[in-house]
Amino acid sequence: MAKAAWVTGGAGGIGAAVARRLAAQDYRVLVTDVDEDGGAAVAEEIGGVFRRCDVTVPDDSLSAVSAAVSEFGGLDLAFLNAGVATRFGLEEGFSPEAYRKVMAINLDGVVYGVHAALPALKARGGGNIVATASLAGLTAVPFDPIYGANKAAVVGLVRALGPVYAESGIRVNALCPSFAETAIISTVRDALIGAGVPLLEVSDVVAAFDAILAGQGTGEAWFVQVGRAPEPFAFRNVPGPRTGAGDKAPSADTSVQAAFQEG
Repeated sequence: MAKAAWVTGGAGGIGAAVARRLAAQDYRVLVTDVDEDGGAAVAEEIGGVFRRCDVTVPDDSLSAVSAAVSEFGGLDLAFLNAGVATRFGLEEGFSPEAYRKVMAINLDGVVYGVHAALPALKARGGGNIVATASLAGLTAVPFDPIYGANKAAVVGLVRALGPVYAESGIRVNALCPSFAETAIISTVRDALIGAGVPLLEVSDVVAAFDAILAGQGTGEAWFVQVGRAPEPFAFRNVPGPRTGAGDKAPSADTSVQAAFQEG
């Protein structure tokens, strides 16, 4: 039985490229996007199925998963890729309106997608969730702090969810590319090139996606940088607690303490 995948933001850029790659690997692919013409064209090209899905609407993600199960008999992979930038700057000031709009797509969309996909993945006996975050989720981005905030939140969510669903055979990981040649950087592409910032080819991001699927880890954030092989970012644990001046951390190895104990 062929595996089945759901790709959000599949009308172009990284989403479309991953959809093509999955189809070439004999996945049956449900392409979703708010761009109906673009998404339908990608689905037709790869022999997949298109459904309109606004990731800010929880019921749209639930309907998308239902469509995948109906069309393909189940779901093995959710690539939660839909995202936007906040114009890569603060021209309009630090705007709560811009914050809410972008968080709704970049963070809420991942939350709703995970919630929708989990039952279908569990019914399949396991599978993969890959969320598109960004290198901006791993470092400070003063030129676009709202974007950095929601991508950091996606990374934090993935890191926490990974261990939770490991026993169910579901791996949850994040894809964290730097600037890639997609429409999301169109307004700043010339400035990036002028500043000497190397741009990723979309094929490099797809290769990183493949590496995530081929791996065994969960709760990982895979960086993608020009000239480097993709791999999970090595986070340093926070310092462990102390009971008093000069005292060592308590020896009890509870799950919460282990999570916050520097190794």
